[in-house]
Amino acid sequence: MTDDRPRFTLGTAWPAGYQAMSSFTHAVNTSGLEENLIQLVYMRASQINGCAYCLDMHSKDARAAGETEQRLYALAAWRETPFFSVRERAALAFTEALTLVARTRLSEDVVDQATDCFSEDELAKLAFAIAEINAWNRLAIAARLEVGGYQPRAGARA
Repeated sequence: MTDDRPRFTLGTAWPAGYQAMSSFTHAVNTSGLEENLIQLVYMRASQINGCAYCLDMHSKDARAAGETEQRLYALAAWRETPFFSVRERAALAFTEALTLVARTRLSEDVVDQATDCFSEDELAKLAFAIAEINAWNRLAIAARLEVGGYQPRAGARA
């Protein structure tokens, strides 16, 4: 049996680092990108990275923001469903490519799809959102954050 106890507490182990990441999250969440799109990006990257804590958190935040269970259940197989818009599909492909960049690189096809759906400003914000959730995934996995207790804040973006 593996040890499930947290290894360290992010906010107390290095408060300045945690505050910097929290500021990064705030910048992404107030960037003007659609909240549901950000939550889909967070969920898809977290699926790829195997971050249970972030999946728990962002599935709850997505539901609180009005996302449907059907779309969340189908997210891992988004290419095979009719549930996602062209813009969301471009964001999800971009998310996968950047999350797996060391393995797959960033193809021009993925970039072309994204630039067809996002302005230069929006594409930069999307790239920052993807970088942000990938960093949180790695921190949550490293700290072995306890899964299941997260509750979304009423009326607030995560």
